[in-house]
Amino acid sequence: MHRNRKAVPGVVTARSVSLALLVAATALAGCERGSSNGPGAAATGPSGCPAVQAEAQAAVTRAEKTDVPWNGPTSGPAAVHGKTIVYVAQTMTNPGVAGVAQGVKEAARVIGWKVRVIDGEGTPAGIQAALSDAVALRPSGIVIGGFDPDSTSQQLARATAARIPLVGWHAVASPGPSGHPRLFSNVTTDVGDVASISAQWVIARSHGHAGVVLFTDASIPFAKHKSELIRKALAACSGVRLLTYENIPIPDASSRTPREVSFLLARFGSRWTDSVAINDLYFADAAPALRAAGTKGSGPPFNIGAGDGDPSAFQRIDSGQYQAATVPEPLSLQGWQILDEFNRAFSGRPASGYVAPVHISTEHNSKGATAWDPSGYREAYRRIWGT
Repeated sequence: MHRNRKAVPGVVTARSVSLALLVAATALAGCERGSSNGPGAAATGPSGCPAVQAEAQAAVTRAEKTDVPWNGPTSGPAAVHGKTIVYVAQTMTNPGVAGVAQGVKEAARVIGWKVRVIDGEGTPAGIQAALSDAVALRPSGIVIGGFDPDSTSQQLARATAARIPLVGWHAVASPGPSGHPRLFSNVTTDVGDVASISAQWVIARSHGHAGVVLFTDASIPFAKHKSELIRKALAACSGVRLLTYENIPIPDASSRTPREVSFLLARFGSRWTDSVAINDLYFADAAPALRAAGTKGSGPPFNIGAGDGDPSAFQRIDSGQYQAATVPEPLSLQGWQILDEFNRAFSGRPASGYVAPVHISTEHNSKGATAWDPSGYREAYRRIWGT
């Protein structure tokens, strides 16, 4: 897309009219780049949103608690022996996908199964090839690791025909079993809860006055859906303005994010007070541009990742370097849950239905941790499996 540039003094009227039309078109286009409220929207509203802000603060306080008891399954089938699982990853450069893969491997050692990871490398062709390879191996089960199953419909049809159970991670919008695409279960926190709490954090932190940049990857339906929910939740506060909605595919984040951030800093200046991203990795890539522009690591903009919570995100948060908070997935827990779902499938039992609650990690409650790893699940699954 073309970027607006300042007109030279004395420019002809026709060019001024063209520029005005371009700005108007950008405001209307808002979905891919630009402001849903116009590029001239103020970062603060006249009265904020006292009732919404109070509700947001209460929700954030609950989500920041770390002494949360295990609320997942406590019963289920004993471990089935001798199984092999193939984890097909959207891309192992996605910290969430990689973190869950590590959780699957850890749980597999406990339950006594073999695991193989095949990297789709972030491209449609690569993911299709990876899933084709997985099906050809005829494993006991296949994990759909962070990509849209509909983009691999032929490979999924072959897996179904071969009666290979499929368990997704962030594969579809909702947790639990899926009829179309056919998944025994989809393991994820509730995307609505994640979107809501990340927006509420912005509202609470800013006392209802913020100018927000939202980063997403619209090529992944799960991520696009999450960002739309974030946008809706932010709109609940009249003092919060969505300055722009940036669509940067995750595989392109390292090359595109720095220059996009530089452009946004020049475009919005101090009106940009907060950011929400569907994945923490955007802030890893934004940090060099923010640092080069002379912005303080402790903000503004105050950045929150609405998902994943990889080690580098915790390091940025703890050191006050261009990220203030994350809504981390309990990645290791979810890896264990994936194997438990497979064990239920192999035993002819229904999916567990478990959905991990949302959590917010900040420098005040992470205590030097590099992941959100709630207590109790390892012991619970070991008891269930009899290992």
